[in-house]
Amino acid sequence: MTLSADLDFIIEHYKNPQNFGHLENPDIVHEEGNPSCGDQIRIELKIDDNRITDVRFSGKGCAISQAAASILTEEIKGKTLDEVKQFDKQKMLDLLGIEVSAMRLKCALLALKVIKAGVYGIKNWGEEDEQEDPHSHSERTYPWTVQEH
Repeated sequence: MTLSADLDFIIEHYKNPQNFGHLENPDIVHEEGNPSCGDQIRIELKIDDNRITDVRFSGKGCAISQAAASILTEEIKGKTLDEVKQFDKQKMLDLLGIEVSAMRLKCALLALKVIKAGVYGIKNWGEEDEQEDPHSHSERTYPWTVQEH
């Protein structure tokens, strides 16, 4: 696609989001926001036999965060929870199809963060770029990074 077509794709998902709204009796619900810019996303999932059978999102924010939620909900519908757990930052950025600046990276990844936190059952998901206390003996792991054992 050309840059113009890629931007049109983002704008179309922002203006006409897919899977926007609420589910009746969702199995998984998680909501988080980006306090630095005000973006907010809530994801609701229906699960049957470890597979996402339906998904909805709601929220407010910039075109990138809302379009990313729309695009991601389209991508994960029908996938197993294990497949969603393997979904990573690069795959999300590839789905967007545009170059995302460092200033907009958190906007672009908020929906992924919310979905992952919901699937993993984590109340508040840590930021990928947080610095760890060098004196701490605990390790923070993120499902979007590969862990070597």
